[in-house]
Amino acid sequence: MPAPLRRRSPADPASAIVPAAPQRHVHGHRRALVLGLIVLLGGCRGASGPSADPVSLGVYSGRHYNTDQELYRRFTAQTGIQVKLLEGKDDALIERVSTEGSKTPADLLVLVDAARLVRAADQGLFQPVTSEAIRRDVPPELRDSTGRWSALTRRVRVVVVNPKQVDPALVRTYADLARPELKGRLCVRNGRSVYNQSLVADQLILRGEAETRRWLSGLMANLKPPFFTSDIPLARAVASGDCGVGVVNSYYVARMLSGEGGAEDKSLLQDVKVIVPDPAHINVSGAGVTRHAKHPEEARRLLEFLASPEGGGAGYAQANHEYPLVGSGSDPVVKGFGPVRGDGVTIEQLGARNGQAVQLMRAAGWP
Repeated sequence: MPAPLRRRSPADPASAIVPAAPQRHVHGHRRALVLGLIVLLGGCRGASGPSADPVSLGVYSGRHYNTDQELYRRFTAQTGIQVKLLEGKDDALIERVSTEGSKTPADLLVLVDAARLVRAADQGLFQPVTSEAIRRDVPPELRDSTGRWSALTRRVRVVVVNPKQVDPALVRTYADLARPELKGRLCVRNGRSVYNQSLVADQLILRGEAETRRWLSGLMANLKPPFFTSDIPLARAVASGDCGVGVVNSYYVARMLSGEGGAEDKSLLQDVKVIVPDPAHINVSGAGVTRHAKHPEEARRLLEFLASPEGGGAGYAQANHEYPLVGSGSDPVVKGFGPVRGDGVTIEQLGARNGQAVQLMRAAGWP
């Protein structure tokens, strides 16, 4: 259930309603419930002049970064369209939109990971959107072929290596994670991580089932327990030498190396080698206009803004150290990882093969 709400004082025009208890920056995978409602208010003057009754869009978002709220404020300042933001875990939001049906206040649903976007689309939670701006700004492999959703940022699964434990030259591709030289040195998140599920789906599409089974067997043979529940502790374990090799999302490492997580993490990771496999598995955060949106045209405008280089590229991606939809952006830490070349697997394909990937992971002993 949403957290209790309290009113801000009139001295704070940025948010009319906020959660009753102060919320620290907590990553999405740690939140078990929808946390609260934030109404982001800007000027009531749009491009065509003042409005006596400005439109207020409902946005349900599985992203939990304070910097995202600033991006919504920018949209409001440009358009006069207000944004009511409800943050929560992706699966809870999907269930909420499904249960609310035609009564949902959500006009836009923002989710992370390919499997969740495809699942929401398959459940009929999105409506098709025709947009020249989306076709222009979003590569075809990063959007739904029927216009139901679009990627907003790219997320790359990278390999982190402690050079005191493992020669970085041994790991250049995801296939190398199964090399026998890594026995007892590989650390991974548990199989419930949707990011690992998408990585396995990616390999399944590229390699076929038989080869993916062999690859998974090699991974499990190299495993150093325990299975981690999140990427940041895993990266710390590699940096401290408890593990030799780990697989994490690039933005977690970039966040730590930037000093955003504190000086201790930044210092700890200085000697860790970050390897972007070539080609790389690409995942996304994305969004779609809900099937029962009360303001579909305004929601389309917000989706276009978030997917644009000026919106998502300069806001969503850069603020959270993610990759924009094209190129590496201007984040110095991310650019320092080197160029990224996707392996050609589409986001639709990843979502469609998620179930089979989970079955193979369980069979291999990746719980």
